[in-house]
Amino acid sequence: MKLLRYGPRGAEKPGLLDAAGQIRDLSGHVADITGDLLSPEGLARLAAIDPAALPVVEGSPRYGVPVAKVGKFLAIGLNFADHAKEAGLEPPPEPIFFTKAISCLNGPNDDVMLPKDAEKGDWEVELGVVIGKRARYVEQAEALDYVAGYVLVNDVSERAFQKELGSQWDKGKGCDTFGPVGPWLVTADEVGDPQDLDMWLDLNGRRMQTGNTRTMIFGVAELIAYMSRFVTLEPGDILTTGTPPGVGEGQKPDKIFLKPGDVMRLGVEKLGEQQQTVVAWTKEGVA
Repeated sequence: MKLLRYGPRGAEKPGLLDAAGQIRDLSGHVADITGDLLSPEGLARLAAIDPAALPVVEGSPRYGVPVAKVGKFLAIGLNFADHAKEAGLEPPPEPIFFTKAISCLNGPNDDVMLPKDAEKGDWEVELGVVIGKRARYVEQAEALDYVAGYVLVNDVSERAFQKELGSQWDKGKGCDTFGPVGPWLVTADEVGDPQDLDMWLDLNGRRMQTGNTRTMIFGVAELIAYMSRFVTLEPGDILTTGTPPGVGEGQKPDKIFLKPGDVMRLGVEKLGEQQQTVVAWTKEGVA
């Protein structure tokens, strides 16, 4: 299944994408797509609904983040061998993880707003994992059983905030709008092996990132097992798993950073595409 949420920011409705690519309204069956629906039992109930019996949503509504009431938005740094090489760094001996603020969550096609005093805005196409069962001290061999599905994530970053204002990466990772997620959550059964998915990102029509999840240093199962030692993962939590080479900071001979008017378009195989326009900071934020 492809589960989604559509409509104005703050008033999204639950839906699913049918085989013909039409949005079907799920609001007659569930109030929203929340963590409690993402258990194996909850997903089985949704899968039993005939999409053809659901109302078609007309037009081209806005997509929201496909999961409501996300409790944690966790991320992994330097998790692709080719990206670490690009950065001139040795692969880390253990996963590097940090938190992206829940307040940075953004619809997949919503504007990305550079923060006040931004200098080095950057992009990162990533595979996101949505947890379906409470995970604590999970064994790696069983870790994928805790996955409800996968999502496309753009781990937007402000490198000056991330790396030049002390040692806390969170400063440059959780700015408002820096977490576009979606357009939909694809259940694990439809994705299959998460370690063989192509990834790409274009900036203003120019291909910047090309990669595949097979070059992850730590795979999805290992990441879930590792992180569950330190943080209890709850249904609806999102874990984004790192980016392949081609970020702006890694461009040669000159680094490239985001500016107002830039357009990012990105995708992960089986998970759909996103497109964001970069806008300047305003006190009012984005609508």
